[in-house]
Amino acid sequence: METLEKQSSKDSKEDFRLNKFLSHCGVASRRAADELIVQGRVQINGKAVTELGTRVDPQKDKIAVDGEVVQLPDKYTYVILNKPKDTITTVKDERGRRTVMDLLPLRGRFYPVGRLDRNSTGALILTNDGELAHRLMHPRFEVEKAYYVRLDKALEEKDRMKLLRGIKIDRRPAKVEEISYIEKSRRTEVGVVLHEGRNRQIRKMFEALHYDVVALDRVAYAHLTCEGLKRGEWRHLTKKEVSGLRSLVKLT
Repeated sequence: METLEKQSSKDSKEDFRLNKFLSHCGVASRRAADELIVQGRVQINGKAVTELGTRVDPQKDKIAVDGEVVQLPDKYTYVILNKPKDTITTVKDERGRRTVMDLLPLRGRFYPVGRLDRNSTGALILTNDGELAHRLMHPRFEVEKAYYVRLDKALEEKDRMKLLRGIKIDRRPAKVEEISYIEKSRRTEVGVVLHEGRNRQIRKMFEALHYDVVALDRVAYAHLTCEGLKRGEWRHLTKKEVSGLRSLVKLT
């Protein structure tokens, strides 16, 4: 099994900023962690702290969020899953529906990187490396995602250009970076590249132009694909692949 020794093992022997600790634990991004701290939702050794810049020693301090103890994982693990249909991209579902975690023999606090709605398929990274996960999803790093999209009717060229220039969904501008017709598809099948990753973004963009998305498959996340994996299958990322992801989002 391809796992990496905890990247933060050095940090765990010394104190460091509380927001960084929470980010590495996968609780939230550093900015969102600051908000949790200001709101008084973070406790150190049983006492709420609200001061930004507070430092902690994970070897000595007991840190909790909303009363739930959080800690760094013993090892960071990184996998890619070829997500099948009828599967929820979340850690657990209150309605008892199948989630991506039901497909993986992983234990502990793991997070899907990026969203795929229930009936979308394809490349999904999961990890317990919270800092990497948050950066991969943050818009400022512009991580490229590529999709295969099949529509209910041929995409007109004027609408393809609208998607490139940008349209509004949910009252906010949205655009694709690239969109191309797939050969011999009679223009009902297109390849789409995004830098954003908003909820149901591709479906909403096509719906705004009066197209229904019949099938949506993420063929690549960053430089990673599901080549060799059947639906529902997964594998561990190699050290080289993880290093590539960390370099992409400027994590040393």
